[in-house]
Amino acid sequence: MAKKQFKAESKRLLDLMIHSIYTHQEIFLREIISNASDAMDKLAYTALTDDKVSVNREELKITLTRNESDGVLTVSDRGIGMTKEELEENLGTICKSGSLGFKQNMEQTEDIDIIGQFGVGFYAAFMVSDNVTVISKKYGEDTAWKWTSNGGDGYTVTEAQRAYPGTDIIMTLKKDTEDEQYSRFLKEWELRSLVKKYSDYIRYPICMQVQKSRRKEGSSDEHPEYESYTEMETLNSMVPIWQRNKKDVTAEEYNTFYREKFMDYSEPARVISFSAEGNVSFKALLYIPSKAPFDYYSKDYKRGLQLYSSGVMIMDACEDLLPEHFSFVRGVVDSQDLSLNISRELLQHDRQLKIIARGIEKKIKAELTAMLENDREKYCDFFAAFGRQLKYGAVAQYGAHKDATQDLLLFYSNREQKLITLKEYIDSMAEGQEKIYYLAGESVDRLSKMPQVRTLKDRGYDVLLLTDEVDEFVPQTLMTYSEKSFCNAATEDLGLQTEEEKEKLKEQTEKKQSLLTFVKDSLGDDVTQVRLVTNATSAPVCLVPASGMSFEMEKYMKRMNPEFNMPAMRILELNPEHPAVQALEVAVATDAQKAKDYVTLLYNQALLLADLPISDPAAYTELVCKFMK
Repeated sequence: MAKKQFKAESKRLLDLMIHSIYTHQEIFLREIISNASDAMDKLAYTALTDDKVSVNREELKITLTRNESDGVLTVSDRGIGMTKEELEENLGTICKSGSLGFKQNMEQTEDIDIIGQFGVGFYAAFMVSDNVTVISKKYGEDTAWKWTSNGGDGYTVTEAQRAYPGTDIIMTLKKDTEDEQYSRFLKEWELRSLVKKYSDYIRYPICMQVQKSRRKEGSSDEHPEYESYTEMETLNSMVPIWQRNKKDVTAEEYNTFYREKFMDYSEPARVISFSAEGNVSFKALLYIPSKAPFDYYSKDYKRGLQLYSSGVMIMDACEDLLPEHFSFVRGVVDSQDLSLNISRELLQHDRQLKIIARGIEKKIKAELTAMLENDREKYCDFFAAFGRQLKYGAVAQYGAHKDATQDLLLFYSNREQKLITLKEYIDSMAEGQEKIYYLAGESVDRLSKMPQVRTLKDRGYDVLLLTDEVDEFVPQTLMTYSEKSFCNAATEDLGLQTEEEKEKLKEQTEKKQSLLTFVKDSLGDDVTQVRLVTNATSAPVCLVPASGMSFEMEKYMKRMNPEFNMPAMRILELNPEHPAVQALEVAVATDAQKAKDYVTLLYNQALLLADLPISDPAAYTELVCKFMK
């Protein structure tokens, strides 16, 4: 029979599809199996609408047959099959889909789920095959037909023999090269793995003869003998755990699925199983891990949910379904409403994915909120692992997603001596308090001893002590919470001065101008300003940054870039009520050198209190010793 050419420039399109559209050769098996599933779906659906069609559902299965010596892999189904005309129509024109046409011709299209809606998947076989033969017999027909092609020079269609309706896809695999091992697709372990990975939830059994071992009958216990044999085995589980009714799935089954699917030996902190219906219907099974993976906070970590369409895995990690602030969540999403673009590997980034993503984000937030409110100890364990990510989410994109995370954040309370939420801070604010006070530093112990903390504590005000690198950016991004503004106690006006105190400070500043001028001249460019402070504490001095960069931000920038040389501008505050400052004032009037030594001593003390390095520790030590003589 004369060879026929592919239609509509199909040869060029076929070459493009094989080398560009599909990114992994192993995808071919998923596509062929999905087409086989479609064929059986069509037969089963036709039986419901045509009294002349009778189907024994127990016979509906997909069989993989390996012939390693000849290098041939065959995928067979017991589906509806194709006539000669359908073979030419569906396989002779690339992107002509029999599945899509079948669905479009059905009156109740919403009731039939057809996976292969684009006629490209079949041609993935040519990525691994030199020659592909299709033998198909239409249900109700007496004659079978054989379609054969090498993928480049067209195809032939001839009469053939097949005992029962259905289709065989017979692939003669390419020879191995230095770069590609095509023979692996004939290995039992490889086929098992691919079926498990991509087609585990196809609703029909996927069967294959597998090698097994058993003890020989009659062999003794002391010297047992074993023999090998082959047996037809079903490779797929068929029913996804997320498709089962929640009341029929035990907690152990959910946990076992999680451990096996996501390679985590710890039980998850929470399991979220839900379904949504509407413009886009989907089912989701999500897990909140109890511990962070070792690479979670590295660039190697790959976020995203496994995406399925009618039980067939489309993407191993679909980032579009999971917002960055909830990137720790693992799980699967399954929807038959997705718009697939050419191949199941490529998704149209349209409103369908956005709708699913919004539903998932709301569900995750609700689950975390419930954990926070009802199981605080477990939530604190979760926050220890992933709290930093929630904070990153609050500050990312200039706070675009802060509403999703701000209620879930925990910060250390100086008053409560434990982690609290922003809402809990607001609820326990002292009468008359108008700001949310915080300090950022390397440790709670150091921060709790800062003069500003003591000042606020004396007023009955709590202070949040922030110790994560990202912490200082959170209040700057949120700006307000529950209509209360944030106040960095180290850099901003605490708002505690009365008009009377302000007037007193102004008078003191005028009286002690010579003192302030002397200190500024002595320190030179080390500080940008010297001023008095009226919120008297037990500390004689306090070093605060001018508006702009804080000391903690300065340290962070230096850690990121050791060459960073734009330190925060320093302001030295003097407590005029402290005996040390009063002694300095006397020295300014009586002994200039002694006064300069006092200034140096007090400035270095201020650096220590601010957890900043002293430029010359040896000189500071010598100066202390000088006054101890």
